[in-house]
Amino acid sequence: MEIDKNKLNVITFYLPQYHEIPENNAAFGKGFTEWTNVRKAKPLFEGHRQPRVPKDNNYYCLLDNGKTMEEQAKLAKANGITGFCYYHYYFAHGKKLLEKPLEEMLANKKIDIPFCLCWANENWTNKWDGGDNGVIAYQEYDKLEDIEEHVKYICEFMKDDRYMTLDGKPIFVLYRPDLIPHLKKYIAEMKRCFTKYGFGNVLFFIQQPFYYFEKKNLKLFDYYIEYEPSYSIIEELHESKSLKRFIKKILIKLHFKRFLDKKQDKNRKLTIRDYDKDWNRILNRKINSKQLVSGGFIDFDNTPRVKTGVMYKGANPEKFDLYFGQLCEKTLKEYSLPIIFLMAWNEWGEGCYLEPDEDYDTAYLSSIKKYVTKK
Repeated sequence: MEIDKNKLNVITFYLPQYHEIPENNAAFGKGFTEWTNVRKAKPLFEGHRQPRVPKDNNYYCLLDNGKTMEEQAKLAKANGITGFCYYHYYFAHGKKLLEKPLEEMLANKKIDIPFCLCWANENWTNKWDGGDNGVIAYQEYDKLEDIEEHVKYICEFMKDDRYMTLDGKPIFVLYRPDLIPHLKKYIAEMKRCFTKYGFGNVLFFIQQPFYYFEKKNLKLFDYYIEYEPSYSIIEELHESKSLKRFIKKILIKLHFKRFLDKKQDKNRKLTIRDYDKDWNRILNRKINSKQLVSGGFIDFDNTPRVKTGVMYKGANPEKFDLYFGQLCEKTLKEYSLPIIFLMAWNEWGEGCYLEPDEDYDTAYLSSIKKYVTKK
């Protein structure tokens, strides 16, 4: 599906971890899905909005022959969502995780919504922190035959008419390029393999912002996404002169880890950020590169996963409506592409979702429809 550059396009990240897999059952207990942490979440202080409950207790399973994904596609399109960016999990020696919903989607044309893939290229761990402790499935980047098999698998999705293209070129999102050693060589090999299987013009987008502040390798990629709220958090830290060395040596490598070892882990505290402040940072950011792609977020609270995580105060549909409307205007005026990557469709474990819940129903979706359909 070709993205229409004459109108605003909203693409939302989509998490497929709503069904059991043996690896998660072994690591977290029988029956584990994303809903497990969401259901058991408790408020950590007065006024903390936990647990988050889906409307009508719709704790769906994605292994239902595509029924849920059909309904999600209809709801998203009816409210102005252009398409989903599905997280795709592929590891060393061709090991795949959480692949069944995407493969069912590929086979089921009734799931009528454009899509692209984002390769979540971290190790799969039981720590929810992007690090290397508690590894369940690991990444390797030095075997050429693994690269070719991976690209061959991705191309099966790119052949689908629903796969999103820009100027006729398929969009492929890479989550964390900073994790890949010999990156230039690796990307060249991926491109060679894409060409071999009929896609010699793939556009590489990168997602995580740690890499953006090390400019030397950005030419390897076509676009980089303002993946929020991570972008604003890392941007703020990078601007602090006292933390520059810490940023370059630690955060770029270790994602959201704020401490250097297990001993310090014990002293971690919950980080509470200001919703208005970070949205104003987004809206006032100077856009100085044609490679930058607009991004925004609904809310964020990953305390169901990690009680010493990150959450926002002050988020609600009214504020989102105000800020999202301004982001739409900014995107059309200041960015090279009329695209907003929005976090997220269904990141319930991180408190970041557009799907209806018991508190706000479809209020967030209504804002998307309100601003996108009038552009």
